Amino acid sequence: MSTSAPEPPSEPLAPGTHVVTVQTSHGTFEITLDTERAPVTASSFASLVTQGFYDGLTFHRIVPGFVIQGGCPDGTGMGGPGYKVEEAPPSDLRYVRGVVAMAKAGMEAAGTSGSQFFVVTGGDVGLPPDYALVGHVTAGDDVIGAIESVDTDRRTDMPEEPVIMERVTLAQQ
Repeated sequence: MSTSAPEPPSEPLAPGTHVVTVQTSHGTFEITLDTERAPVTASSFASLVTQGFYDGLTFHRIVPGFVIQGGCPDGTGMGGPGYKVEEAPPSDLRYVRGVVAMAKAGMEAAGTSGSQFFVVTGGDVGLPPDYALVGHVTAGDDVIGAIESVDTDRRTDMPEEPVIMERVTLAQQ
């Protein structure tokens, strides 16, 4: 992780396909950012990636059949990058397996996000369209499954052994 506070994005992503590669302690998966339906959120996520913010962070919350969640700099689910962005999620968004969205505190407005994100691991988890869309897992679903199957403390949903995002990178295709 970068030692200085991350900066919010200064401009939106250039047109094209943007793929985030998440190399974890359990394998690698890819997220294709949805720059059409979520340009603000995708740009913020990409900015954090390019600043090295996610490198070394963990998936601190794992709920089988629901989500794996990471991106908290202190590993507790309470931290963020020091800024927030807001973008209304698409009204027709369904949180199905492979959707990547931003986590938010319950009292925050729909579409508010910082750095914490989740990958949906269930078929359709029935969440309301309150969580800003980032994109979709387009490679490495088996890795998502491996992360989802680690042993967790059932009271806190925290993994018993850390699941680390070793290196997170962005490429335009």
